[in-house]
Amino acid sequence: MRYMLEIFGCVPAAIPAPASIWRRLASPALIGLMLGISANQAFCEKLVVAVARQPLSLPFYVAEAEGHFAAEGLQLRIEDCNFGRACLEKLLSQQVAIATVADIPIVLSGLAGHPVSLLATISEAENYSKLLVRKSSGIGAPRDLVGKRIGIVSGTGAHYLLDTFLIFNGIERRDATVVELLPEAAVAAIAKGEIDALAIFEPYAFTAFQMLGKDAQVLATKRISHTTFNVVIDRRIAGPRDAELGKMLRALDRANRFIGDQPVKAQAILRKRLQLDQNFVDWVWKDMEFRLSLEQSLISSLESQSRWAVRAGLAAAVTPNYLNYVHAAPLASVLPAAVSILK
Repeated sequence: MRYMLEIFGCVPAAIPAPASIWRRLASPALIGLMLGISANQAFCEKLVVAVARQPLSLPFYVAEAEGHFAAEGLQLRIEDCNFGRACLEKLLSQQVAIATVADIPIVLSGLAGHPVSLLATISEAENYSKLLVRKSSGIGAPRDLVGKRIGIVSGTGAHYLLDTFLIFNGIERRDATVVELLPEAAVAAIAKGEIDALAIFEPYAFTAFQMLGKDAQVLATKRISHTTFNVVIDRRIAGPRDAELGKMLRALDRANRFIGDQPVKAQAILRKRLQLDQNFVDWVWKDMEFRLSLEQSLISSLESQSRWAVRAGLAAAVTPNYLNYVHAAPLASVLPAAVSILK
């Protein structure tokens, strides 16, 4: 079997195949079997990861730049997308087998009947989604949002932040006008004065803040704004490609340790990879944490967000059992202490 895989490039050849093997390959039935193996993506396709162009994706950028993937003997290609939801869509449409994404899109995908497998959380951030307001609109405190126009990107962590913030401050959603926009359009809208406030995630929050200048204010939401950034996989590769997934996680763990030990070099990699200004890196850096984990708190967060999605009219399904979404074996083999989910 190994010789058949080697011939079609699925595994590296260790030694030449003996002549007897080549004679047996003349069998039409065996050739058909080999072609079937070659066509099986779960065995033969190079790993392609859809990585969101976000600071929280830094472990992938460091692992690539520092040669950690190559050091693990892993053939892996990174495919960029603007944000996590777009990466997840690539995975669901089978364009890639692995994607980076925040927690809310995972919830909405599961509620829509398209569950994925959670491989690991690679980074986290407090205050990654922000509630930005125009001071000239008369907003200085939470209650001032009543009667105002608030922009959101529907189905994102920033959307969840806004709804939670309103509840936390005793404001009914119907007491404000909520406007659904795409990220770029949302930034332009608050800059032009078409909306009074904006719930938005990075790096769009920084862009909007810069455009508003002295008219910008960020309301305090740190207690309720926590983002996990995760690696999810197509369920069909869970198991058959665990060895490669383990290599990827080892490379990401090395990258995370590099970020902690050499933050200046890590920031330089981030700036170069995403063409960022150091002012923006300074803006977000203090709120980010880079480590691999699969924690019970993630399950609790997904359940809470699932209930919110149903209340917000984004889904009609009941909350799934998110324990069934977790594929912990690769991370448990690499960093056993990083897995605290109880099944």
